[in-house]
Amino acid sequence: MSDAGSNASNAPEQVEQVEVADNSGPMSVEQALEEVVKTALSAKALDKREAHLCVLVETVTEAEYSKLIEALCAEHNIQLIKVSDAKVLGQWAGLSKIDREGKPRKVVGCSCVVITNYGAETAGLQVLLDYFKTR
Repeated sequence: MSDAGSNASNAPEQVEQVEVADNSGPMSVEQALEEVVKTALSAKALDKREAHLCVLVETVTEAEYSKLIEALCAEHNIQLIKVSDAKVLGQWAGLSKIDREGKPRKVVGCSCVVITNYGAETAGLQVLLDYFKTR
């Protein structure tokens, strides 16, 4: 179940820009997703039906793994969003060490993150919820 190296046949979704209430400017869905994943409490079980969101990497080399995750999300009505880079998802999920300058080091790739609790009410969460309503 390696998640690096292969090219996915699906093209990545267009990243949508959404105006945020504060003065920080527009926030893309990807930026909102990063913020939510960083503040959420995660678990690795979709079958418990407690998940709100599943983030899957498009470049998973095991097609069966990807099909399983997609089927579980569809069966349990769990929002599924795909990202293009396993290292980025791993960094968002906290699978890295931060050096003295605040830069991530030793980032571990991650193929799937499941959100069971969104954590804090943030602008990023609101952008994601609005995005899910429009899809």
